[in-house]
Amino acid sequence: MKIGIASGKGGTGKTTIATSLAWVAARDGQSVAYVDCDVEEPNGHIFLRPTITHEQAVGVPVPEVNEVECTFCGKCAEICRYSAIVCLGKKVLVFPELCHACGGCVLVCPDKAIKEVQREIGSLAIGQAGSMHFIQGTLNVGEAKSPPVIKAAKAAAPKADIVIFDAPPGTSCPVIESIRDCDVVILVTEPTPFGLNDLKLAVEMVRALKRYFAVVINRAGLGDRAVEQYCAREGIKVLAEIADERRVAEAYSRGDLICEALPAYEALFSDLLTAVLMEVTVPVRV
Repeated sequence: MKIGIASGKGGTGKTTIATSLAWVAARDGQSVAYVDCDVEEPNGHIFLRPTITHEQAVGVPVPEVNEVECTFCGKCAEICRYSAIVCLGKKVLVFPELCHACGGCVLVCPDKAIKEVQREIGSLAIGQAGSMHFIQGTLNVGEAKSPPVIKAAKAAAPKADIVIFDAPPGTSCPVIESIRDCDVVILVTEPTPFGLNDLKLAVEMVRALKRYFAVVINRAGLGDRAVEQYCAREGIKVLAEIADERRVAEAYSRGDLICEALPAYEALFSDLLTAVLMEVTVPVRV
């Protein structure tokens, strides 16, 4: 079971829900893998406090030109849509940061003067948080393309009863890479005008991906009922509402799991996990 936890905007409580679901699933004896796909700012480790047993670099292939064999025909520059490789007279310039690793320049080079070499753009941290498998991707500072690191983090996840992908916020390529093959996606929102606006964008995204999805409303009672009304109109299930409670915010600020700091929330997240698992057998309308 692959569960994606996503949101149209940041700060809605996505990691709070992802780590809590992973915790209750592990507590109930299921094998669980938590994958932090928010590689630009991963923070699941703050709450799960894993023991890291292995680290590895993540790289992408970029072209390297052998100018001794190159005849400077310019075919590599013609095929590149990102100007990552440019032929200027008797010189070939490569701009690795612009390269999208498509391999087209290698394929079209008639002289076989181009080979691919790995350029490091991030890293993975792999370990255990209790009985739970923990995988975290981190994008190097200054890098612009996070999907390769997200893809590597997902590939590093072992087989488990439940794999939870904690996606980055928004609706762009990194989020799509995180959730595109999930069995069910949980969209976390808050009852504010900004929360509703970004929820609508997230709903459009998961419908385009044809994923089963449902909604969790965090900080319920903070704003108005517009989110509930929108979900009712669209036929979207609201699986849980988490109250806007100061004790929850205090636990979060300390880096504590809600279920451990406030045992009363164990039942809420246990019921939420049950509801999420049912979404595959009784899916919501895509």
